[in-house]
Amino acid sequence: MRVLIADDDAGVRLLARTIAEDLGHECIEAANGQEALALFTRHQPDVVVADRIMPPGPDGLQLCQAIRDFENNSYTYIILLTSLAAHEEVLAGIDAGADDYVIKPLDPFALYARLLVGYRVTSLHLELSRYRQELARQARTDPLTKLSNRLKLGEDLEVLHQRSNRYGREYSLAMCDIDLFKQYNDTYGHQAGDAALQAVAAALTDLSRQGDGIYRYGGEEFLLMLPEQDAVAAAVALERLRATVQEQGITHSGSPTGVLTISAGISTYVSGSGMHSEGLLRQADLALYQAKMAGRNRVSVAGGPSPSSSVE
Repeated sequence: MRVLIADDDAGVRLLARTIAEDLGHECIEAANGQEALALFTRHQPDVVVADRIMPPGPDGLQLCQAIRDFENNSYTYIILLTSLAAHEEVLAGIDAGADDYVIKPLDPFALYARLLVGYRVTSLHLELSRYRQELARQARTDPLTKLSNRLKLGEDLEVLHQRSNRYGREYSLAMCDIDLFKQYNDTYGHQAGDAALQAVAAALTDLSRQGDGIYRYGGEEFLLMLPEQDAVAAAVALERLRATVQEQGITHSGSPTGVLTISAGISTYVSGSGMHSEGLLRQADLALYQAKMAGRNRVSVAGGPSPSSSVE
């Protein structure tokens, strides 16, 4: 782990560094609080060993408070060095964010032991942070298709909408639905239905641009988020996706084409329109409904002409 040693006494810094390096840790040094804070911001050490009083600049308590204010998903173990052994001084350090105290003159064994504890605590916090990140990822991922889910869609769409509104950019949403999917499940079973969902998800992923967002919206519905795509470009992209799904040739005896197909509805955000993202979702859903009513296996654009028949 990385250890920041902050003390205005060069001898104390040398002793603390020797102990930390004997334990196999990387060390950086600061001679005062201001330098320590700058090094902490730049290097994000796992452990800070800091003197309680370090003129000039922030003292040990102020350094503790600044570190706790700065932390995000990581945790820094802070050991204060001090010759002030009064109970109220120890409590003041703990209140400021310190984890432990070592009383001066510096006892090498005491610091050695506390660095062992610091390594154990920071390792545990790192493991917990990774666990939380994995839980957050799983909470935003559909387990069947491995696409992002509606929770992630809500977050991403808000970011895209604000950015597009700020910089005057267009973007499109496409709501896609597998045609006659209930009949497919009834005929071939839910395992085949799951495999069909995965196949459609793979097709959408393979043909989409790197910056596009692809989400399982629910059931047999998918949502595509297409940054900087106007309605015409989005319609071309979705027609290509529709044709690709049809060309997969997944047998569907209940479909007029004899194979599994999708329909899609597109809505587009135009800068200055005042349209909210929720309204765009409703428009895309309505356009999808129009595609379904027109015979399925086609792409419809909100506000555009009636969807034309696709090539069967």
